Amino acid sequence: MQLPWLDVDTPFPPVHRALTNPAGLLAAGADLSIKRLQSAYSQGIFPWYQEGEPILWWSLAPRMVLKCDEFKPSHSLRKKLRQTARQELADDDGFRQDGIQVRVDTAFSEVLRACSRRDDPDQPGVWITEEMQLAYLAWHLAGQVHSIETWRDGELIGGLYGVSIGKMFFGESMFSRATDASKIALAYLVEFLRNQGVLWIDCQMQTAHLASMGAHPVERDEFIEHIKHACTQEPPAWRQGWIDSSGRLRSKYSKHNNIAGVDEHN
Repeated sequence: MQLPWLDVDTPFPPVHRALTNPAGLLAAGADLSIKRLQSAYSQGIFPWYQEGEPILWWSLAPRMVLKCDEFKPSHSLRKKLRQTARQELADDDGFRQDGIQVRVDTAFSEVLRACSRRDDPDQPGVWITEEMQLAYLAWHLAGQVHSIETWRDGELIGGLYGVSIGKMFFGESMFSRATDASKIALAYLVEFLRNQGVLWIDCQMQTAHLASMGAHPVERDEFIEHIKHACTQEPPAWRQGWIDSSGRLRSKYSKHNNIAGVDEHN
């Protein structure tokens, strides 16, 4: 089967036409405009390619998903989360400079750059191309891509970023500069999304790391059926700030209001 080539105005082919070798490859070409990316994600499609390649579009089968109610932090991570919660209760200013805090959209560009770097010392460079970084930055500025950041003593030590469409969160990439830093960000994201009625986080590819925290593969038809409904619902009320241990998104300077899980003060 020949791989379809997309021009800028060509719609995606049906996802069931994705190749089996390599598994899930659906099409090539088109662009990374916000309109194209919105169309892709709402159909269970995402871009993934290396520098020098055309844009490649994928719809994996099965699809790795973390259901928020099935998140399973390890014993050591649960201990760190309890410590972070105690720090929060002891502090008068939620947007603290010392200790650990999980923030939202305060350092998106830095998170994106950190996620783009390869961890493998034998393959230095980036695995998220510059073209993709610019596309997700533009989408972030448009309000649908968000960073969840773990800070310690005023320093960014880990985090993740992903796409939010309706009541669906599509996880893109994570990074850590300290043990469990990205897992702490994920744990707080799960609580925030659960408060907002978001049931699933798309993890795209199967890995042992994600499986250890409760993620598991679902069939593509089940995934597509879920996002078809979820992506049309009212999205979470994202804003720059910090997430408390109960999953409420607070403003930068206050932690005293929790209407619908979001602090409305500036």
